[in-house]
Amino acid sequence: MKHELPTLPYAYDALEPYIDARTMELHHSKHHATYVAKLNEALQDHPDLQEQSLEELLKHLDSVPDMIRAAVRNHGGGHHNHSLFWKLMKPQGGGEAKGALGEAIASTFGEFAKFKEEFTNSAATLFGSGWAWLVKDESERLSVIKTPNQESPIMMKMKPILCIDVWEHAYYLKYQNRRPEYVEAWWNVVNWEEAEKNFNTV
Repeated sequence: MKHELPTLPYAYDALEPYIDARTMELHHSKHHATYVAKLNEALQDHPDLQEQSLEELLKHLDSVPDMIRAAVRNHGGGHHNHSLFWKLMKPQGGGEAKGALGEAIASTFGEFAKFKEEFTNSAATLFGSGWAWLVKDESERLSVIKTPNQESPIMMKMKPILCIDVWEHAYYLKYQNRRPEYVEAWWNVVNWEEAEKNFNTV
């Protein structure tokens, strides 16, 4: 079964003025589409791996043949990370986490503002390309981490709750080298309901 590019749950211009339509169009229809195509290409001679879900592939990278492991990590990770990222944004988003996730954030970080500061700093200071994450480990504990390139927390047996893409293609058309400005704007489109679903999913 081939992996497919997911349809965005909103129009390319729906996150304006925080994330511009041209960036969204290129990011989704070009960058993400390329990860999907390259993943399918890597798996084309491995029908057994084609039957596995994306999550299973990434959780068990050690069992992927050496010759395609890097491609599955990079392109499979890119596909998975972006598929999460699109859902974790929405028009008229932002605000603060509520419900069980909000309580867990307050318990872990002291208050939402401290979590936001730590997450923002993680995203703004990551060297090179990658992602910042709010994750839940196997003991149900929350933490903020960052990963290089297209590596995913599920490769480290962690559950991704919230993420932001800080590759330059995610923001450069509008923000150029001002990544901290992009990160600050992104908080206005966070979909906390989706993050809550991720938190509550085993």
